[in-house]
Amino acid sequence: MRRRPVALAPFEGMEKGSPKNQRTRLCFLASLSAFFWILLFYFHFVVLGGSTTVEDSVLSPPIKLETPLTNVESVSARVTYARKEKEKPPPVKPIKNTATERVVAYPFMRALRTVENKSDPCGGRYIYVHNLPPKFNEEMLKECKSLSLWTNMCKFTSNEGLGPPLENVEGVFENTGWYATNQFAVDVIFNNRMKQYECLTNDSSIAAAIFVPFYAGFDIARYLWGFNISRRDAASLSLVDWLMKRPEWGIMGGKDHFLVAGRITWDFRRLSEEESDWGNKLLFLPAARNMSMLVVESSPWNANDFGIPYPTYFHPAKDEEVFVWQDRMRQLERKWLFSFAGAPRPGNPKSIRGQIIDQCRKSNACKLLECDFGESKCHAPSSIMQMFQSSLFCLQPQGDSYTRRSAFDSMLAGCIPVFFHPGSAYTQYTWHLPKNYTTYSVFIPEDDIRKRNLSIEERLRQISPEQVKIMREAVINLIPRLVYADPRSKLETLRDAFDVAVQAVIDKVTKLRKNIIRGRTEYDNFVEENSWKYDLLDEGQREVGAHEWDPFFSKPKEEQRDQSAKKSWQNEQRDQS
Repeated sequence: MRRRPVALAPFEGMEKGSPKNQRTRLCFLASLSAFFWILLFYFHFVVLGGSTTVEDSVLSPPIKLETPLTNVESVSARVTYARKEKEKPPPVKPIKNTATERVVAYPFMRALRTVENKSDPCGGRYIYVHNLPPKFNEEMLKECKSLSLWTNMCKFTSNEGLGPPLENVEGVFENTGWYATNQFAVDVIFNNRMKQYECLTNDSSIAAAIFVPFYAGFDIARYLWGFNISRRDAASLSLVDWLMKRPEWGIMGGKDHFLVAGRITWDFRRLSEEESDWGNKLLFLPAARNMSMLVVESSPWNANDFGIPYPTYFHPAKDEEVFVWQDRMRQLERKWLFSFAGAPRPGNPKSIRGQIIDQCRKSNACKLLECDFGESKCHAPSSIMQMFQSSLFCLQPQGDSYTRRSAFDSMLAGCIPVFFHPGSAYTQYTWHLPKNYTTYSVFIPEDDIRKRNLSIEERLRQISPEQVKIMREAVINLIPRLVYADPRSKLETLRDAFDVAVQAVIDKVTKLRKNIIRGRTEYDNFVEENSWKYDLLDEGQREVGAHEWDPFFSKPKEEQRDQSAKKSWQNEQRDQS
């Protein structure tokens, strides 16, 4: 028998095949196919899925796993997340100041965007008013007899804060629009004017600013004498606590909030916890420092208060009343070169009032109304306004503080004010008065009177009649923005002191919001001690330097505060200064 070659046996076995060998081959092919598909899926989902574009790195935060993935339906999910974390390129910061810069979604963005709606006349002008508990405002008016130690304020809070109407017996006023308004009544007047504001909203997310209707001036007036500091601070602390719990506060930490107080700033700036110290500490509270407080006299060294005009006796209900009054002031004959209404300050050796009164007495060109305790023509609005209406220039020296209501009464009468300290107007009412003070007023430095005994009459006679006429016209044109319109009505084409102040607050908050978005501050190297300088900067300027008025504000804050507050309170019933 022939034997088969041994070399043919393996081939022959495969050719014939056996069940065992066939299964082995199928398993091998299946494994190879599975491995191919695994590689394909891995490449698709892991490699391609894990790649990150520059846009993704900016827009999407990295994924972080706070706890291990124990409930895993697919292990590949865990691998995918880990792969993303490992292979993702480092975050790329967006380039600033370009069209591609990504804008962070700040909570106030919706409010800023309202200005883009050209069909909405209130776009960018909405005001949200907090609905405060009545103890912060309405309940104070119910206790109006206790709002002042010497004066029953009930009659002065009537007529929405305007006080009783003035009778035009002597023909000094017009028959309508004139009231015996108290110089510290701005709290009520402003709040009631706000109720007539055309762009109020119940949606705080679109508000350009948020108003806090707290009667801060009336609150402290109740407790300035005979009360401990705990009582004086109570309402302010309670208010701040209430505000900080509101969702509206969290949007900007209160930097979009503002409130109004019809008193001088020193009543709200107690510097210590001594019972003998003056006022409360509202404006020094950390939360309140974020808000804007509108007062009739602000601090030159602090950044959280802003000066607004004292109320005058004139509160027009319509535009025509303003136009009629302006025309009347233009046509008046003014027989006095200058005038002064006020009392000396013998307790203040630095006051120049005594020298001013002496000069006026000796001049045939000066009209003087001397004010003192008891009955005085200074307490009669008709006497004051009649004198101002008959004068070309009205002297406005410092009183116990920088400012005087008399300055606004005189300008209302078309009388050119003469100031002796820049803090009496120029650094105070920057929202309402022109930066170029020479257009509407005369400035005579105090030291010219105090040390050099300059003749006021000679100084004023150096101004030509033509220039006097131009300046008087400038003063008369300022009248609408210096008076508070009747809260029960609304002027149509004119902006009053309320309108100017509200728009200024809106502009301030809007600028702050835009600066936050841009990641910048409003000023370079801001120094709060120089606050008075910043509002005097020209558009685009961001840093202050030396100023010609520096010597006027070198006095320590404590000295100015102590000089202003207590004496102002003691003398406020003596005259209208």
